[in-house]
Amino acid sequence: MKAPRIIIAGTGSNVGKTTVTLALLAAFTARGRMVQSFKAGPDFIDPGHHQAATGRPSRNLDGWMLGREVNRAIFTRAAAGADLSIVEGMMGLFDSSSPVNELGSTAELAKQLDAPVLLVIDGSAMARSAAAMVEGFVRFDPLLNIAGVLFNRVNSDGHYRLLKAAVDQRTNVAVVGYLRTDPSASIPDRHLGLMTAIERGSADLYERLGRAAAETVDLDLIEHLAGSSVELPAAPIVPVKQHTGRDIRIGIAYDQAFCFYYQDNLDLLEAEGARLIRFSPMSDHTLPDVDLLYLGGGYPELHGEALAANVAMKRAIRSFAERGGVIYAECGGLMYLTKAIRDFKGRSHEMVGLFAAEAGMRRSGLTLGYRTVEFSRPCILGELGTVVRGHEFHYSALSATGPLDYACRLTDARGETKGPDGLVTKKTLALYTHLHFASRPQVAEALVEAARQSRLNASGGRQAG
Repeated sequence: MKAPRIIIAGTGSNVGKTTVTLALLAAFTARGRMVQSFKAGPDFIDPGHHQAATGRPSRNLDGWMLGREVNRAIFTRAAAGADLSIVEGMMGLFDSSSPVNELGSTAELAKQLDAPVLLVIDGSAMARSAAAMVEGFVRFDPLLNIAGVLFNRVNSDGHYRLLKAAVDQRTNVAVVGYLRTDPSASIPDRHLGLMTAIERGSADLYERLGRAAAETVDLDLIEHLAGSSVELPAAPIVPVKQHTGRDIRIGIAYDQAFCFYYQDNLDLLEAEGARLIRFSPMSDHTLPDVDLLYLGGGYPELHGEALAANVAMKRAIRSFAERGGVIYAECGGLMYLTKAIRDFKGRSHEMVGLFAAEAGMRRSGLTLGYRTVEFSRPCILGELGTVVRGHEFHYSALSATGPLDYACRLTDARGETKGPDGLVTKKTLALYTHLHFASRPQVAEALVEAARQSRLNASGGRQAG
């Protein structure tokens, strides 16, 4: 398939990749283009902003969690029919979990997708040095196609002309333009990254960024670079499974406290015959009529007071679990299922109480990294020995107040043991690790089947409608 595409990569973290990506997504959308966005790496916040800017779900691609063939399959399925695909990279172009190889890096992903790279440089405090930087990035890996450069945080056209002249004189890389510094079009940062789209995103923000790109960036040139991409083999057709309608209903916790979900996790659940129904643990007082609860990650520590005050919802979730309902939770969802969350100010907020532990926030001691998760006992995601990949990213830590049972063992990207994960009670499983189901799609099948069996058992073995 012909899939015009480009990867937005940075010379390092914090050069403005997300700002540039959102500006381009908004600008091309305003031009009437159907733009498909992607995010490299295990990120939830940036894809949320992508979707708000384009109106289309953004998807994660990851060399370590998913690998080349799965990345290509996800990309080609989502990109089918789009006029242009834009992939936001992670960290610096060559950065990954290893200092000596490209595994999991944006550079590796660019090769997997045979995609040209648009390099973002913070040009605020340089001139001719920009040429050395571009030349060094091009020479570092000749197999990579660094096709263009975009300067961020440049406050005058005169400064931009200096930067462009320097790069033009030393390289053949196209300089496509620049973005000015605009504090009014920025997204505030905090302990796990940017504010989420559900909290900060607005049409005005993305429109402002899109207008800025249209003024100082050669959008036609970027489209030309993206259109120079070689054709990719189309993703194989996935057999449609035979289900009698969407017989399983999954409640997806979604509000300001819980909004971290990989789109492909949700799609795989739907492919297994599930109907997804959103509810809010913060503001709803009853659960929807569902067979399974999926409590994703997010920022429950910032909304501890509201979550604690919603006694009716906590009671409903506890009752759902006690009568054998299936619950799957990740990170923030796990924290919500403990007895309490202790926030950064040391205040304790009472939570659902399924697990005898308190989740306490720490100012330091970030837990971060890729994880291989192996099931040390059968659980709602699969049999003993099942292996799936994911990522941990949290400042909280559990303090046990009683016995805790775990269903999983963790190792990191280097194969080093990282201890247990996966708190389990009855048919509830809660992990700190965010799993990417596409790394082992059978876990989505097992999860839906667990809900299906739970409903059959609850109805005395009779098929429900």
